[in-house]
Amino acid sequence: MLRRLLSIALIFMVMAVPSKAQDKSLMEAYQTDMVDLFAKVRQSDDESVRLAAADEAAAMLEEAMQQEKSFNWNWKFGDGVSVLTAPDRQFKIVTWPVVRDNGEYRCYGLMQSYNSKTETYDVYRLVDKSDEIMNAEESVLPPEQWYGVVYQELVVTTDAKNNGYYTLIGWSGIDNLVQRKVIEPLTFRPGSSKPQFGAPMFRKEKNLRRIVFEYSRNAMVNVHYDQQRYKVTENRKEKVNGRQVLVQDSHDQLAQMIIFDEIATMIPGMEGLTQYYVPTGTEKAYLFVDGKWELHDEAQGRASETKLNKEFAPLPKKAPAYRMKNRTANDTDKGSAEGGNSESEE
Repeated sequence: MLRRLLSIALIFMVMAVPSKAQDKSLMEAYQTDMVDLFAKVRQSDDESVRLAAADEAAAMLEEAMQQEKSFNWNWKFGDGVSVLTAPDRQFKIVTWPVVRDNGEYRCYGLMQSYNSKTETYDVYRLVDKSDEIMNAEESVLPPEQWYGVVYQELVVTTDAKNNGYYTLIGWSGIDNLVQRKVIEPLTFRPGSSKPQFGAPMFRKEKNLRRIVFEYSRNAMVNVHYDQQRYKVTENRKEKVNGRQVLVQDSHDQLAQMIIFDEIATMIPGMEGLTQYYVPTGTEKAYLFVDGKWELHDEAQGRASETKLNKEFAPLPKKAPAYRMKNRTANDTDKGSAEGGNSESEE
């Protein structure tokens, strides 16, 4: 409490100095307090302390984001907090997890998005309602009904008319048995800065608004935007013995894609119980084609430029970013939060 009072006093003190120095001092004051709060979120052995620190950090970040020119500040929160900024400066999104004593995750988030009418940035609190959302893959969700995940990648794509599209890739620990990764298009309501999570951007999968992977807590599943190879099959007509016949040609092609592991149950008869789902060894990909994500069944991620069906070093599996230390006695996942994505000050 004393620390908070001292920070409030500092915020009032900097109001007396010139504007540029004032902006920096104010943001530094906010950041100092929030770094301490995020350390409690990651390190405290008391669940009530972790949750209270997360709530206080969310309220403070919301207050900080409402300050003039705060969008220009690049937050440095360290491991455990993701900060993603759109290259066109349309929005900035900050997300982080809190783990409860029973291993369940709750995610927190704040978003600043540009309002073209007021020429300012509006602030939206993201409220994790993932436990209450039915048919998550088919739902378009507002900030107050957010399918809580920690966003690890922001993918920006354009169509032939140079229209821009945003897609987020995120992760959540869920509980002691299951974890989740999500591919989620992000749009904004027409004429508004208010974000909408999920969109019909998956070709030939008209009911999908996001892709959700749920799998074993002990498995490692890649979902990553990268330049990789996929197999292309083309039909062509060829004259054989005076007749036109249809011939298929296959070749591999290099492209940017969201490449991911196919997952399935490792125990026959356990279909639908996602705690038993693991990678099958097959990789698939979504390629962005004419404003839509198009599924390709044959992709092969590799750490080198080797072509398909040649010897290669596969993409390494990575431990889930932003996983927090569990406090349950039977949990085998030790260590602190990992995978921070903070930015440096401009």
